[in-house]
Amino acid sequence: MKVVAIQPDVAIGDVEGNLAHLEDLIHQAAREHEPDAIFLPESMTSKNAYDRRMRSVARPLDGAPLDLLRRMAREYDCVMGGGYIAIRGADTRGTYAVVEPDGRAQFHDKDQPSFWENNYYSGGDDDGVMETSLGPVGIANGFEWGRTRTARRMLGRVRLLAGGMHFPSFPSWKLTRPWFWDRDHQALLQYARETPPRMARLLGVPAVHPSHVGAFTMETMMVPGLPWPSICVGETAICDADGVVLERLSYEDGEGWICAEVDTTAEPRPRDPMPPGFWNSLLPISVHAVWQVGNAHGRVKYEAMKALHRHSWQQ
Repeated sequence: MKVVAIQPDVAIGDVEGNLAHLEDLIHQAAREHEPDAIFLPESMTSKNAYDRRMRSVARPLDGAPLDLLRRMAREYDCVMGGGYIAIRGADTRGTYAVVEPDGRAQFHDKDQPSFWENNYYSGGDDDGVMETSLGPVGIANGFEWGRTRTARRMLGRVRLLAGGMHFPSFPSWKLTRPWFWDRDHQALLQYARETPPRMARLLGVPAVHPSHVGAFTMETMMVPGLPWPSICVGETAICDADGVVLERLSYEDGEGWICAEVDTTAEPRPRDPMPPGFWNSLLPISVHAVWQVGNAHGRVKYEAMKALHRHSWQQ
C-alpha cells in the first residue's frame, strides 16, 4: 500500500487560508505519487498555539475541514486523513477524521489535550481504532504517540498506525537559551525523531506520522505581553513494522511530503516490550513542568469560559 504523509507550515488561526494551502499541497502530492492514502497532521487548520487567534479556530464536525478531506478523497480515489478542532455537542475536541473515497468518515477525538491545548478543547473517550478500506487503522493525535495507554488500546487490533503530531519546542528567549534551547530543545528533537519508530515497534505495524513544521510566535501562559518565539520541529516519518524509517522530513527540509510503500497484510507482531510507565520514553523535566502547569491552567480556563458562554463556538 502506498501512503503519503504531508508536513505543512500553517499559520495560527487562519483556518480558511490554511485549508486553501493544504488543498494545494494535497493536489501536488497526489498527482506525484497516486497513493492509496494521504495523511495530514492533527490540527491541520492551525498551529496548536496559546494565542487569542485560536479562539475562532473550532469548526463544525462536518464543516469546511471535513469538506476538504471528502473532496480530495473523491477526486484522487484514496483515503484521506486530517485533524482539526471540531465542535462536538456541548464541547470541542481535538478530532481526527479518516475519509473514504465514497465520502464515509470516521472520527477519533484525542483522549487528553496537551499543555495549552486544554484552553481550546477537551478530551475524548474513543479508542482510535477504525475499520477502513485499508484494513484496521489506529489513529493517534499529538502526544498520544508518546503514551503507553495509546499502544495498549491498539495492541493486536490494527495493521497501520496513523494520525499526526503538532510538536512545538521551547521559547528561544536569550535569557533561558542555555537551558531551554541549547539543551532541552535538542532533547525534544531527538524525542520527535524516535517517536514514530518506537510506536511502530511497540505495535508491530507500520506507522505514518505527519507533523507540523515552521517558526511561529505565540503568547505565553500567565505572562501577558510576553511573546513565545519557537518552532514546530517537523520530523514527519513513515516507518515499517520493524521501526525502520522508510522516508523522513526534518525541520531543515521544511514543508513538503513523503511517500512510501508499507505492508499492512502481516499480523501485528510487537518488536519491543511495553514500557510500564505513562510515557513510552523519557522526557526532559522541563517538559513535565510545562505539561502540569499548562494542563491545569488550560482546563480551568476552558471550563470557566464555557460556563460563562465566552467561547466563540458557543454563540
